Amino acid sequence: MATTWEKGAVSVPARRMRSGQGQRLKFLIGGLLILGAVVYLIISGTLTGARFFISVDELLSKPDYVGQTVRITGAVLGDSIVYDETNLTIEFTIANVQEPYDDLALALNQAVNNPMANRINVRVENSVMPELLQNEAQAILTGSLDENGVFHATELNLKCPSRFVEGGPSQAEIAEMGA
Repeated sequence: MATTWEKGAVSVPARRMRSGQGQRLKFLIGGLLILGAVVYLIISGTLTGARFFISVDELLSKPDYVGQTVRITGAVLGDSIVYDETNLTIEFTIANVQEPYDDLALALNQAVNNPMANRINVRVENSVMPELLQNEAQAILTGSLDENGVFHATELNLKCPSRFVEGGPSQAEIAEMGA
């Protein structure tokens, strides 16, 4: 006697139910993976980007920073600016800005006029002289510190708080412009 095996018939609603559960499970797993990736990116970005730059004091206090690419900030000493137009090099000195501060312009002024503030020489190559590079400007630099204590900047950003006046022009200034 030969026995044959036959696949049992599965009803159409049962097949649809299994298929629907599988699709839901796939979407649920995919959604959780995406959510996990977003949470990871937010947390890692917050932890690594918590500080946009380090101060001159921090740079000079940790010898581990020598040779490493870092972003620093300081107040530009205007009388130290030397620009070589032929070789497109800029050299200047920045002073440490004490934190925290409520008024950036005042903090930059105090840093420049404090002879006890730590200072560092900066060299920027292959760059034209920026208009904002002046006394008491805030320099935000990316680069590395060499063994001689010179910071070689590959990127230079400047803020000059004295150039920006809160509230914009007064009504009298607007009237003069229109006349």
